[in-house]
Amino acid sequence: MEPASGEVEYEPRSVKEVLAEMKDTAELLIDLSFSAVFHGSDDIASEVLALEGKMDVLELQARMSLLMAARSPEDAEELAPVLGVVGAAEKISDAAGDIAKVVLEDIGLPQTMRAALPEAIETLVRASVTETSSLAGQTLGTLNLETETGVRVIAIHRGGDWILNPDKDTDLRVDDRLLLRGPDEGIASVYEQATGEEYEPPEPPEADDTDLERAVDSIVLMKNMSELAVDLAYGSVLFDSEEVAEEVVELEAEVDALQSRFEAWVLQAASHADDPVSLRGLVHLANSTEVISDAAVEISEGMLHGLGTHPVVEYAVQESDEVIVRVTIERGSGFDGTTLGEKRVETETGMRIIAVRRPPDDWVISPGPKTDIHAGDVLLAKGTRSGAERLEELVGMDRSV
Repeated sequence: MEPASGEVEYEPRSVKEVLAEMKDTAELLIDLSFSAVFHGSDDIASEVLALEGKMDVLELQARMSLLMAARSPEDAEELAPVLGVVGAAEKISDAAGDIAKVVLEDIGLPQTMRAALPEAIETLVRASVTETSSLAGQTLGTLNLETETGVRVIAIHRGGDWILNPDKDTDLRVDDRLLLRGPDEGIASVYEQATGEEYEPPEPPEADDTDLERAVDSIVLMKNMSELAVDLAYGSVLFDSEEVAEEVVELEAEVDALQSRFEAWVLQAASHADDPVSLRGLVHLANSTEVISDAAVEISEGMLHGLGTHPVVEYAVQESDEVIVRVTIERGSGFDGTTLGEKRVETETGMRIIAVRRPPDDWVISPGPKTDIHAGDVLLAKGTRSGAERLEELVGMDRSV
């Protein structure tokens, strides 16, 4: 627990429980930090810094618990990869905080950045529940917001506590700060129900500089690949798979290559920009994104060095709020020769396809409804356990590693 002085005391929580919470927190931090940038939202950026403070406490609690558990050199060897997972989650948290500060401290981002918004990320806003709100006192299951409006409550900041991935039994209370994600029309409706105020979406400007457009496109792709690397890193732990861990390394190398190209385009754009200093935030953003991909490799490090997965890490990933599955499309499957949109995967299962790997080594990152699927393709999906089971039924085969 965290006393009023701000000091952190040892708390007898299981390492498994703390690691699961760190995983969910790290993933939410990545999501929120980039949303703050693409939406130019000080509100969301402020929530990132508040959530980063929670991660600091979790990290210290995890390290204290691990120190209590290590009683011999053999224990230390087994727990070393666990410390790597803890440290990686903390690096992700710090990187997300640095991304948020680009917004809060107005370090400098070109308007072209927000022009990438429609392709980069869904609308995400913060809404505080007022005393007169029709949402107060009701559960998410009763409100059925996602079905009615397409809007998901992805987290709730309640006083000094966080509710990550709230479910149908989660109640909404006065002064809750809701993080809402969904289409603009649905966001407008739920925002007004929560706050009593009209939602005014920002108007993204048009991009007008070719070099800058390329730099921003690189940032968006780096973001997508870094998020995928983190998902795959936790997947390598879950499946005890060196193969998946090696895919994380390949993605990290691609992020490094993208960063090199990004730097060249930013320098070219700066040579004819009216205010080159306005591009400084892009450099901060690229550096922080690269740190996230590096942290993904650290999560997989135990697998990469032949140390295997410590059971406590595997259990933590299994017990986190979202799971990752890997499904191969066999010849004759109902998916062979169709598209993700035709199969309505997310609608039918609630699972989000985060990537498609095509043999031998091609990747489709953040695939969309028009992404075609063929025999031999590997779908990497993220969602709930029940959603994973529905996906397996839809595909017509068992999970594979």
